[in-house]
Amino acid sequence: MTRRKSIHIGEFKHANPIPNACRIGNLLMSGVILGRDAAGKMPEKIEDQCANMFGHMKAIVQAGGGTTSDIIKMTVWLQDRTQRAPVNVEWLKMFPDEHSRPARHALQMDMENGALVQCDFTAVIG
Repeated sequence: MTRRKSIHIGEFKHANPIPNACRIGNLLMSGVILGRDAAGKMPEKIEDQCANMFGHMKAIVQAGGGTTSDIIKMTVWLQDRTQRAPVNVEWLKMFPDEHSRPARHALQMDMENGALVQCDFTAVIG
């Protein structure tokens, strides 16, 4: 049995030969998560990209054996850092308890192929 376990979810795959996340012990770290829909299309609106991104995040942590309560840190990259409101909408849906939210950091970054937002996360499962 290998110590490291690659985590894959459905058809949401990276363009390169890497998993959606990796788990060693109780630590799960995702790769980059984009806001593409289930068919692989990038929605034009940041609101739709955010909804998809958070949905993928939930599916990844569950495929790794955890829940969204296990997420300890999230990093978000935005095409326009002033566009955090759509991220916050999904953030509050996923983490409604202000006393039990992961740390989060938002950065601005040029993105390609219509991406307006992307993230990665770390979870401690157990």
